[in-house]
Amino acid sequence: MHTAVVTGGNRGIGYAVCGALAHKGFRVVAVTRNPAAPVPPNVEVVSGDLASRRTVAALAEALSNTCGTIDVLVHNAGVWPTRLRHNEDGIEESFAVNHLAPFQLNMALAPKLRRVVQVSAGLYVKGRVDPDRTPWGKDFHRMRTYCDTKRANLLLTPLFAEHWQDAGVTIDAVHPGVIRTNLGDPGGVLGAVLRLVKRRWAPPEAGAAPVVRLSSATGTGRFFNVEKEEPIPSEPELARRLWEQARKLTGAG
Repeated sequence: MHTAVVTGGNRGIGYAVCGALAHKGFRVVAVTRNPAAPVPPNVEVVSGDLASRRTVAALAEALSNTCGTIDVLVHNAGVWPTRLRHNEDGIEESFAVNHLAPFQLNMALAPKLRRVVQVSAGLYVKGRVDPDRTPWGKDFHRMRTYCDTKRANLLLTPLFAEHWQDAGVTIDAVHPGVIRTNLGDPGGVLGAVLRLVKRRWAPPEAGAAPVVRLSSATGTGRFFNVEKEEPIPSEPELARRLWEQARKLTGAG
């Protein structure tokens, strides 16, 4: 039986991905912060936090102890910050969760990995990541910071494909579409208005479909806008700088 690990597997797209992969016959392990979080039937839970270098290292160890080969690792968990917060390492929280945590898990779990699917976002096109400022929230913006972290993360997809080319590990990224989830919900009156708007958006099951498709696909280093392959921005100097910075900030590699 093939094993799939899905971060943020207890809600939204992650919950739907877990259910779909379990239905396809995978042994599915959902990563959740709360060990009692609800997950689909026949899905296991490993409790872990993507918030800091220390907690990600602990999660990687827990997954290593739980899983033999990880046939597919789905990086689904994400944060859209509504105000500036820093983790215990002094890193802006969404940069830590959306960008550094997937990098650190990829590096730590590489000997066990066969395939990685990174859930990205079409809003990466609005990102203007600055390695000197973005990691620490020095350029924090309620809208743009999320886009910055998603752009940083996406730029490393081809580098991981290159890094793993002799190891037999493949990686692709996908924007799952405009999906009705709680991501970015600020609460209060604005949150209530946003929830009304989101009623018109597609359900999590629709967002899970392209992720599940890529879980069993062949190919590497690509980005898909739902079902359509699109080029990843060519910023080699910035991408290499972000790679080396992630290695330093996570202690990985």
